Parts: sequence; structure tokens; C-alpha cells
Amino acid sequence: MPSKKLSINQILKKYWGYDAFRPLQDDIIQSVLSGQDTLGLMPTGGGKSITFQVPTMAMDGLALVVTPIISLMKDQVDNLLMRNIKATYLHAGLTMAEVRRTYEKCMYGNCKFLYISPERLASQSFIDHLKQMPVCLIVVDEAHCISQWGYDFRPSFLNIASVRKHFPEVPVLALTATATPMVVTDIMQRLEFKKPNVFSKSFARDNLSYVVRHTSEKVAELVHILQRVPGTAIVYVRSRRRTKLISDELNHRGIPSDYYHAGLSIEEKVDKQNKWKNNEIRVVVATNAFGMGIDKPDVRVVVHIDVPNSLEEYYQEAGRAGRDGKRSYVVLLVSTTDSRSLHRHITDAFPPRDFLRSVYERACNFIHVAVGEGYDRQYDFNFNLFCRTFNLPVLPTHSALNILTRSGYINFIEEVDAQSRVMILVGKDALYNIHTTTPGADQVLQALLRIYTGLFADYVFINEDVISYRTGIDRETIYTALLEYTRLHILHYVPHKRTPFIYFPTSREEVRYLRFPKPVYEDLMERMRERVEAVLAYTSPHLQCREATLLAYFGETNHAPCGHCDACIERRKRSDHTSTDVQEGILYMAALKPRHLQEFLDTLAFPKDEITAAVAFLTDEGYLNHLPDDTYQNPTPLK
Repeated sequence: MPSKKLSINQILKKYWGYDAFRPLQDDIIQSVLSGQDTLGLMPTGGGKSITFQVPTMAMDGLALVVTPIISLMKDQVDNLLMRNIKATYLHAGLTMAEVRRTYEKCMYGNCKFLYISPERLASQSFIDHLKQMPVCLIVVDEAHCISQWGYDFRPSFLNIASVRKHFPEVPVLALTATATPMVVTDIMQRLEFKKPNVFSKSFARDNLSYVVRHTSEKVAELVHILQRVPGTAIVYVRSRRRTKLISDELNHRGIPSDYYHAGLSIEEKVDKQNKWKNNEIRVVVATNAFGMGIDKPDVRVVVHIDVPNSLEEYYQEAGRAGRDGKRSYVVLLVSTTDSRSLHRHITDAFPPRDFLRSVYERACNFIHVAVGEGYDRQYDFNFNLFCRTFNLPVLPTHSALNILTRSGYINFIEEVDAQSRVMILVGKDALYNIHTTTPGADQVLQALLRIYTGLFADYVFINEDVISYRTGIDRETIYTALLEYTRLHILHYVPHKRTPFIYFPTSREEVRYLRFPKPVYEDLMERMRERVEAVLAYTSPHLQCREATLLAYFGETNHAPCGHCDACIERRKRSDHTSTDVQEGILYMAALKPRHLQEFLDTLAFPKDEITAAVAFLTDEGYLNHLPDDTYQNPTPLK
């Protein structure tokens, strides 16, 4: 007798332990279950994954989940497996054997969720296998990547619509945390929605205070902020090198800190994340590689030392603060050189066409692809070595590869960090009589069997450092032993590898035939220029309200001033006092003891320009003495 299906609330309780859905989750789930194409706009931390995981568990079949973030892909699959939900993924870092096993699982009903990178949709082999899978839902995560008007356009997302013709009755659920009204419309058109259907939550976060600080000493201001605001913090910078430099400076100032960027190994990333989550360190200084899928509710302050290229990017990173609903601060540090830097980013992002052609020709030569060759093939591509070999500037070269990707000549796939993994290929009995030439190989095999489970059924991620610690055998010997077992067909060992790829969707072209269409060059350059100007407008000291400006950018034009951003507080200060109040406050402080100007600015709740002007007035009039070491004292009572 068939078992009775659980309701969505029962599924939520059984697998996730929650008694009720968050706002918007239930609406999106009901829309999906009714078979409608659906777009969900949910701010970071709003529980997007629940909106497709719960309905899939209530349906027969498998959800195809397209996501551009490979690290998040693995985290979500691991999370589902921990809940005894069958899930798997495909990305460019897997071996052919792993890909085949994944296909078999999905085609024969042994999987509920298949996560893929969008580049996989360009593979005809994948499409042929996909057509044999019982797909019940197509999920597009980070859906803004499909829009050329979005801040993070990925051309590979454009292949998603073509998959729909193989599953005409299957609904699409598109999810994103950041999208302007133009991008919302574009997403639905690109995904061929049968009719517009958007569920959105306000972008307002009542517990967040947005602050802009204009300063020429950003690190000193950062220290000042962290000393004033207690609790966990994230500090965002653009440069990998500066993450460590600033982290070291914070540690030197007694603020426990660590750094994080995409160039770290998986083990280092996990270790740093866990220390931060467990409050062993207070601050993470990171590039934008940090944050996706990291749900720490008690982040009290997010500081951007470098001004981001877009308000979409800023809002998403700012949204990692205060997910527990308590008062938190989002601070953007701005200097006089930032405007020039942002406009230089536009030039770096859209280098001249001749430079694009040169990069294409050199990249093809670098990986030994001749004219007319390369079609449907993928090549390892050491980006840093490529730049060094041809003495190319890093940022424009990276941008050139992305424009060549958008133009359809290559697919440049960013670093895929694939952890070491092992699957045993023989039965247990065959493991007792193996002859090897590597000293310690038997100990390595025994350690594998003791430390890891599931080795006989599938590939299992391993850590050579853990095996080394348990056995006392060095990593090089462990590596040699596992390779020997692989040659003997006892197991299959896939060593850790981190490298970008270049995939050719078409054969190599002659350079003279390369064309860069207006929508992927001039139009996107103009859109980036508009985003940069929006960021610079947000940093203006003359705004009425930071949050209202941010919300207007995302289409919420009728939002009242928030009352708790720096612009609102400054405006309230101006309206609630007189010049006499400012002068009396200064003289009271100076009467207690000599003061530096900065003490007045930090202590008094008046606009800084009014305090500075009042100090100058009181000094000129003889009410304050200006001492040689930039301090002031009160020699006479106020007349």
C-alpha cells in the first residue's frame, strides 16, 4: 500500500525542524506546486533554498538546480545529505567516472536534487542524459546572472531557456536577492515565463543602520569603528593581498582577526570559516569570495574599505549583517580617490577591442589550440602563468576573457577548487592480499578505511593532512601510495586540484573574424557606468536618507526616511539644536580638561562641520586657548 504523502508543513518540520515558513516562502512554494513559473526576490538570509527544496520533496521526480557558485553547490548538497535527502552535483572539477555515476543516480530515481553549474548546459552529452531524468522543477539560483542588465551577467545562463523545450510542463523557479525593476523583467523574458509572476519582499532591513564615512585614513577609521561597535564583523576589500595586511594590522591593535580570499585551499577556507563562526576570531577581512552560504546571524557590523562597483553588490554583502534582527551597522569608507578608482574599473572591465583580439590569440596559443580546432573541448588554463608569460595586465586580461565568453568564442570558467576524493573499486575481500612497492601504503589504506565511510559506494572527499596526522606518514608518501593503488585498480584517487578552465563552444576563429556585439560591449559598458554613478550618488554627504536612496535604486520609491542611517541622524542633529548649544557643549568639555579637536568631534552629538566652526569661533573670540599640541582649553567663562 503506498505511503501517504506529507504536507509541505510536515516536510518542513521533518527535514528542517521548523514549525512555520518565513514570510514569502509559503507563497512561493504554493505557486511552484500549482505549476506556475515563479520569480522570488528574497534578500540575503531570507531562506531561498527552502522555497525549492520543500516543494521538490512534495513532488515526484528531481529538481534541476542551476547555480554559478560551486562552493555553495557543495555546501547545499552536504546539507541535504545530512538530512537524509538524496542530492548530488556536477561541475567542471569532476572526473568522467564521477560524472557517469551521477548520471546513473539521477536517471534511475536515486536522487531528488541535481545541482549543476550553468556551463554544463552547453554540453550535448549532458542534455542527452538530462532528457532521461524525471525532472519536476527547474531552479535558477542567482537568477540576476541571466540578465545583461544585471551586475553579474553570465552568458552561460542564457542556455537555461533552451532546456525548457525538453520539459514543457515543468515550472521554473528563479531566485535572486538583488534585482532592479529592469532586471526583474529581463529575467522573466530570458527564462520564457508563460506569464509574469513575481513574489518580492521589501529590500528594507529595519535593524540595519547604513553609514558612510569620508576619511583619508581608512584603516585607522576601521579600527575606530571596531573599537566602538562590539561583536562579530566582516570587512570587505578588493585585493587578496590587502586582506592579510589589514588582518595583521587589526591583530596588532588587539582585535582578533583573520583573512579570507578565493586563493586559499579548501582546508584553509573551512578552518577560517569555522573559527569565525565559533567566535574564536572576531573579524574576517575578506574579498567578496566570503559570505555566500555563510549564515552567521550575529554579525554586528559589515565594513567596506573599498567602494564596490554596484549597489547590488553592496546590498548583498551588507545583508550579511544582523540576520538575528538585532541592531547592526553597515559602514562604507570613502576617500577622495575612490571616484577616480571606480571610473578606472570601467576602463579595466572594457579594454579596447584590439586588446580583446590579442588576448584571444595568445590564450589559444598558450593552450595549443590551432585555428579550426578546440570545438566542444575543455582545457586547463593557468591564468596567472598566462599573464606572466605574455606580460599582460591582470584586470584587463581577466575582463577580456569574460567579454570573449559573452561574445560566444570561449567559456572562461573561474577557479574550480576540487578537494581530493577516493572511491574503492574492489570488494572488501580483495583488500587483504595487495602487493605494493610504496612503504607505508598498507597503513594509508587502513587509515582510509578507519577514517572515512561510504568508500565502496561512491567518491568520498578526503584530507591528506588528516591521514598524515593519524599515521605519521608524510603527504608525499600518502600521495604516492594512493596513486599506486589507483594504477592497481584497487581504488580511484582524484588529487586536489585548483585551476581555471577554458571551454570552446565553437572552433578557434581567425582573429580578423572576431566581432564583439553592441549588447555585450557598448551596452554593458554604459550600464556599468550607470551603476558606478549610482554608487557615487549613494556616498554623497548631502543625502536625505541612505536607506531610502538604496531602496529607490531597487524600485521602492515611496519609502520614508529610515531615521537611523547617518544621513537621517545628521539631519535630526541639525534640526534639534542651536549654535549656542554647540558652543556650550564645547566649553563644558574644555573646562574639565584640555582636549584634542577629535575628542569634541567624537563626543558631541552635533554635526562635525558645526563643531569645527564653533571651535574656530570660540578660539578667535578668546573663549578657548589653542595650545601648540593641537589641544584646546577654556581660560574664561562664557560671557
